[in-house]
Amino acid sequence: MPNTRRDLNLQVVHIALLFILATISFGVIGFIFIEDMTFLDALYMTIITISTVGYGEVKELSSTGKIFTIILIISSLGTFTYTLTKLTSFFIDGHIGTILGLYKKRHEKHMKNHVIIVGFGRNGKQTAIESMAHGHKSIIVENNHNIIMDNMEEFNFIEGNGTEDEVLLSADIKDATALIATLPDDANNLYIVLTARSLNPKLKIISRAASASAEKKLRMAGVDQVVMPEQVGGSHMAKLVSRSDIVEFLDYLSIRGEAPAIIDEIECSDICAAYNNLNLSELNIRKKFGANIVGFKTPTGEYIINPTPDTKLIKNSKLFVLGTPTQIEMMKKYLAKG
Repeated sequence: MPNTRRDLNLQVVHIALLFILATISFGVIGFIFIEDMTFLDALYMTIITISTVGYGEVKELSSTGKIFTIILIISSLGTFTYTLTKLTSFFIDGHIGTILGLYKKRHEKHMKNHVIIVGFGRNGKQTAIESMAHGHKSIIVENNHNIIMDNMEEFNFIEGNGTEDEVLLSADIKDATALIATLPDDANNLYIVLTARSLNPKLKIISRAASASAEKKLRMAGVDQVVMPEQVGGSHMAKLVSRSDIVEFLDYLSIRGEAPAIIDEIECSDICAAYNNLNLSELNIRKKFGANIVGFKTPTGEYIINPTPDTKLIKNSKLFVLGTPTQIEMMKKYLAKG
C-alpha cells in the first residue's frame, strides 16, 4: 500500500474510474442480451440511462428491459456520485499534475550514481542548481506540490516526505552516490540521515544544521559532512572586510566548468596500472597539460597541500588540480587510460 498521500489519492481515483467502466460494461451487456440490441445501440442506451439526459429510447423496452434499466439507473447514481466526488477532491488538492503526468516522475527509469536532494527551499534550490552545473544527475524529494509544479520544467522531482523509507526507495537511494538533507528543521534532517544510512550504508551523506549541538548528533548518526549556512555566510562576509581580494580570488577559481580556471578533484581509484606508485614529477603533468597539482589526499584521508614532486601517486588517493576545464578533462583521461 502506498504510504504517500498522493499515491493513496491516485489509487482511489483509479478505483472510481474502474467503477464507471464496470457500470458501462454491465449496461451494454444487459441491453445486448435482454433486448437483442447491437453494441452501438446498447452503448447509446447505457450512456443516456446512467447520465439521465432523457433522450428517447432506441426501441420500446420489454418488461424485463425496463426492470434492468431501473437497476442500472439506481446502481449508476451511486457510482457516478462517488467518482465525481473523488475526482473533484483530487483536482482541488492540487493533484491534477499527477493524473495528467505534467511533472516528472522518475519511476519509468531506474537511476544510478545520482544525488538525492531532500527539500527545495532556498538552500535546496541552490544545491540543485550547483549540482546541475557540475553535471551531476539529481532527484529532489519535496512534499510541497505547488513548489514542484512551479519548478518541474528545470528539475527532476519526487513528491513525498523524505523521512519515509518508501519515498527514498522510490528515489533509488540504494544506487545513489550521495544524499543532501537541506531541511530547516534539524530533527527532520536527523531522521532523514538515520533512514538513509540504514537503506544505503555506503551512501555519502551531507546535511544542513542550525546549531552546534545538532551537528554533533548528525555526525553520530552517520553524516559525512555537516554544513551550517548561517555560520558559513557570516564567516564569508567577515572575510570580505579583512581579506576581500583573497575571497574574490577564490571565488574566481570556481569549481564550475564555465569558469576560465577551475579547481577539480581527480579520483585515483581506477588509474592506469603503469602510473601507480609513480612520483608526481615523473607524471610531468604541468608540461603535458598545463595544469597544476595543488593538493593531494592519501587513501587514509590525510590532506597534503602543494605536494612535493616526490609524492607518490597511490591507488585510491585523490589529486586536487588547478587548470582550465579542458586541461583537467585531458588529464583525467590520461591517468585513466595511459
